[in-house]
Order: sequence, then structure tokens, then C-alpha cells
Amino acid sequence: MSLLPRTAEEFSSAEYWERFFKKRGEKAFEWYGDYNKLCGVLHKYIKVQDKVLVVGCGNSELSEQMYDVGYKHLTNIDISETVVTHMNQRNAERRPGLTFQQVDATQTPYEDASYQAALDKGTLDAMASEEEGALARNMLTEVGRVLSVGGRYVCVTLAQESVIQLAVEHFVQLGWAVRLHCLQEESGKEEDSFALPVFVLVCTKFRQPMPMPILEMCVGEDGAPTRLTQVAELLSAVREHQAYSVLKKRLRTSTDASSNPSLTLCHAKTGLPRYTLTVQDCPPGAKVPRSNQFAIFIVPQGSETAWLYCSSEGRRQLAASANFRRLVIVAMHRNQEYTDMQAVQSELSPMVMDLAPPGMPTNQQVPFLSVGGDLGWREEVSRGVSELSGEYCVENVRGEDGELYRRLVFLANAALLVQSESRLVSSNTASSHKKKNKKKVKPTAAPKTSTSSLSVDSGFLCCAHHEVMVAGLTMLGVGTPQNKDVPVSVLLVGLGGGGLPQFLRDFVPNVTVEVVELDPAVMEVAKEWFGFRPDDHLTVTLGDGLERICALEKEGGRLFDVIMFDVDSKDSTVGMSCPPAAFVETSILQKVFSLLTPRGVFMLNLVCRDPVLRKSVLERVSAVFPSILSRKIEGEVNEVLLCSRGENKTLDAAHILQSLNQAGKSLQSALCSNRTETNSSPHIDIAGLLKDLKVE
Repeated sequence: MSLLPRTAEEFSSAEYWERFFKKRGEKAFEWYGDYNKLCGVLHKYIKVQDKVLVVGCGNSELSEQMYDVGYKHLTNIDISETVVTHMNQRNAERRPGLTFQQVDATQTPYEDASYQAALDKGTLDAMASEEEGALARNMLTEVGRVLSVGGRYVCVTLAQESVIQLAVEHFVQLGWAVRLHCLQEESGKEEDSFALPVFVLVCTKFRQPMPMPILEMCVGEDGAPTRLTQVAELLSAVREHQAYSVLKKRLRTSTDASSNPSLTLCHAKTGLPRYTLTVQDCPPGAKVPRSNQFAIFIVPQGSETAWLYCSSEGRRQLAASANFRRLVIVAMHRNQEYTDMQAVQSELSPMVMDLAPPGMPTNQQVPFLSVGGDLGWREEVSRGVSELSGEYCVENVRGEDGELYRRLVFLANAALLVQSESRLVSSNTASSHKKKNKKKVKPTAAPKTSTSSLSVDSGFLCCAHHEVMVAGLTMLGVGTPQNKDVPVSVLLVGLGGGGLPQFLRDFVPNVTVEVVELDPAVMEVAKEWFGFRPDDHLTVTLGDGLERICALEKEGGRLFDVIMFDVDSKDSTVGMSCPPAAFVETSILQKVFSLLTPRGVFMLNLVCRDPVLRKSVLERVSAVFPSILSRKIEGEVNEVLLCSRGENKTLDAAHILQSLNQAGKSLQSALCSNRTETNSSPHIDIAGLLKDLKVE
């Protein structure tokens, strides 16, 4: 299978190309390549017997080299009298049939349809910058006039976006067929920071204009053409190849443990993303065995969103564990089929050597690494679009522990983070769980149990921060003898798949839960795919969480023992992905405080990578709540803040944690004793979760 690179770097800006041409200077002429580099594609489209008009020949040796291999009908034109005189003198004796004429390419004296080919090496690039492209358009019009039906305009170009767009749109409007070849770039000198590929644009003239555009892209001189439907798609493919070339050059010449460059490889025929490769170098000074230069790590399907693979901190940890000078971490994409590990390795092998570290011998073996030796398993069970959150999918995956999980993923999120996750068990297992609590489903590839017979395990919380929130109920004394019959009221902002509120309803004694969810689509997904079932003890209010809090405060009279914020932010520009910034403004925190009972606790799931912003959030929370306990989630950015109305500052940390540990035993017992016949046992270790609490 053929793969095409796709990266996020931008090559459409004028500033980039200004830097490029300034650095290349007069060397730009050589960068287009000589006959040896171009001969494959030239012979493909220009026959030896063709009459060829060489536009803007300059002092290039290309015409001379073509003449020497048999092209005897070359007419070379250039606007410079000096160049034409020099080239005629240089070839008068050795190549008497090779003619050079001083002619303006925008106004030639030649008859209509008098040439079978027009060859342009860099002239379009030079002319397109003059008079806002008017000169280039005039030249292309003249080329079209002198070419016969079936004739081809063959243009060697660096494909600056404005240039290639001008030419392609010109010929598409005329109804010509347009094909673009991306040739393998030269390695160049090591100190040269530019490493762009050369493109060859081939435009074929038809007797009658084609009713639909014919746009094709080829990789290499003999690559199979990929049909495109719009000029914009062609321009995008050009940028991707240019960016890939720059990335390869950078990786061949340097290492940087902090940069983590990545690129996406796409299916050549469909253009859909197939693999994402992230490069992780070891830090300077790390002791790496000489044989451990380069390795490829294949992330199992369904594990792409795990902290170890999707975060920069996790990838550094993975690379340190693998102990290679450079580790390329490969994630497979949704909606793509992969046969087996051997097929994936064969598919990637032709491209991964482009990403090898500097100085690595070309004949050195590159190992492929993975977890468990297989590709993992993933099955998409639903896909839809939310007006608020964009496209989403629900999928079943097999975790690295062998268990099956169901996930809700918002595809508009660049990181494709898991929004919600629940563990799955077979319906037979769930119904007999009270008899055989240890039974598990551990498929080796696809599950042997039909996925239609799988159900959500309501006693299992997949999110570690949800476990901490449940453990935080010890601050209320839930489950202790003195609170045995005391009701517990919870306000939770953020539904997700509904795992947390259902766990509270099913296992916490005397609890009532109100969930506020902004997105109706999430509510429907939770009901259809995550077994969410509201009732008198678990209600859902559709609407904005902030507006609900303000309305409750304004109404007065209703208080909650627990208020939980577990809502993500759609604003990727802020260094805090949970909650949205407005949820931790002082005015909202004060409203939360006023809505809590005297024993009440505010629980905040905080995901903040910016240490300065985190400090600011913590200061605001501390200004409102006198007592705060925090618990960082191991291997994640998440941390949970447990904020109490009560004054515990007179107690030291040891007394607080000792008291909570004692209450934790009671809570654990209460959770287990409160389950109904159809529930599995609650899989949660209260004591372990309370052990690492920190008093802020």
C-alpha cells in the first residue's frame, strides 16, 4: 500500500518563500536538478522526435544534455540577448542543430499548434512574481497557443503555492488534464536548512475542453497517479510533501529531545489519515547502547489516547524505557483496516528510514516494538455529530489489560482524547456476577463474545479522577454509623457517558444526584451506548452549568452536600482543558460555596498544564474555601481538588488524613453493602485513594 506524508507545517505564506529564495540566492538554479535527475519524467512525456519549445532556457545545460541523447528538435528561447549569444557560441561547433533565439515568451513569432511539447525549468517560478502574475499568465496563454492537440506543457518547479495555483487554475479553466509529479529531493549539504522536493507539472491539451477537471498527483517519476477533485486538494498535497521534506532534513541533521515533531501518513488512494508518527529523541548525555540507534514503536489500536502515548511526558517516559537514541511512536487511525503486525511493518518500512537519526548506518537493522505483539482491537459502534461538540464516535476497544472498554471520543479534538469510558462485560457475566464475581472477558483479538451482547459494568470507574471524587465522600462521613440514614445530595456538572453519576446512584447510600449537561447529544449517547438510566434518585438538567448554578443561588433554599465540576473546555488556546476558565472565576466559586451545606464539599477535576495558571486557580479556590485537599492522578495531568466549607486549619495534615482513612473503611463497606441484585461489586480501593491526599 502506498502512503503519502501529511504534516501541519505551512508552506503557503509569502514570508516562508521569501526566506527560502533569499537563502538559496543564485543557487536556486541548481536546486531544480539536472538531466540525470529529470530524465525519467522528461522521457515519459516528451518524445525524442517531438518539436520542443524550451521556454526561458537561460544558461542551463538541460537542453544540451537532451540534445546529446537524441532530442534534435529543440527551440530554446530567452529574453536575454547576452544569454542567447553566449549559448549559441558555446554550442556552435559541438551542437550545430541546437538553436537559441532571443524571444519574449509572452509574445512568440511561432505558428499556432507548431510544437508537440513546451519545456519550462524554473521560468514560471521566476515570472509569476512579476506584475502580480500577469506575465506568467501571458506566457501560459502563449504556450497553449503554440502547442498542438495532445501537446504537453512540462514545467519543472519548486511549487510555491501562488505559482502552482496560478498555473493549475489556468489550465483547468482551459479544460486541460493536469498531473503533478513530486520527485525525490536531493540530500543537499548538511548546513543547508532547506530541503524541498522538485515538482514537475504536466498539462496536456485536448481537442475539446474536458467537462470535469482532471487533476492527478504522483509520487516519484513512476508513481501511480492519485485522482483529486479540487485544486485546493492538489495544493494541500504539495504543502504536505514540502513539509515532509523539511522534517526529514531536520531529523537527518539534528536531534532534539524536546521538539517531538510528528507527521501523518495518509492512504494514497483515499487521502485518509492512516498513521501518525511522533519522533522522540533521548535527552543529551543519556547513556544509550551503541546498537540502540533507532526503533519503531507500534501503539496498539485503542491505546492511542493513553497518557504514555499521547502526552509529551508519557512519550519521554516510553522512550527512556525503550532506551533508543531515537524512538518513532506510531499510532493507527480509526476507519482504517490493518491485517496484522507484519503487514504494518512492511507498509511502514519504506518510509521510516527517512526519519533515522543523523549518522546512523543505512544498513543497520531497525527493530519494531509493541505491547503484547499484536495490533490490538477496536470496533466503532456509532458515529454522529453534536451541534456543540462536532463529530464524535463511540467505539469498543481492548485495553492492554485484556478487558473490553467502550469509549466516547470527540473527533474535533486534535488530541482525540477520550471523553468517557466504561468497562464492558458480557450480559451473561453481568447477570451471574453475584455468583461468579471473578469472571472476566479477555479476548486475544476480536472478542469471542458478540459485542451486541456486551453491557456496561456499572461498578467499575474507568477514570481515576472519578474514583478520587467518590473517595472524597469520606469528608462527609458517608457510611459511618452516625451518618447511616443521613441523605446525601450531589450536583454534578458534566455527564459524559454517565459512569460517575450512575455509580453514585447505585452504590452510595441515601444519595440523590442532579447532573447538569450542556450537550443533548451527549445525553442521548449516554443512554444508548453507556447504559445510562435516570430515575427519581438520578435526574438530568439539560443546560449550561454556570447558568444552573446562578439560577440555584438566585432561587435560594436548596443546598447540596457535594458539588462536582467534571466538564471539559472547548478552548484549546488556554493551558487548562478542564474545566473551562469561567468555572473557576471567583464569583462562580463563591456561588458554589453558598450552595453547599455546612458539611459540604466542592470537588474539582482540574487539568492544567500551565503552572502559572494552575497557581492562579489554586489561589482563587483557596480564597473561597478554607480547607483544600488535592490528589494528583498518577500518569495523568489531572488532579482532583477536594474543597471543604469547614475550618480544618487547626488540625495538622496527619490528623486530617488519619480521620479520612478511618472514614474510608466505613465508606468502602457502605458501597459494597448498598449494591442491588443486578449490580456488580464496586471496584474501588478507598484506602489507597486516600493515602496520597495532600493538604494544600
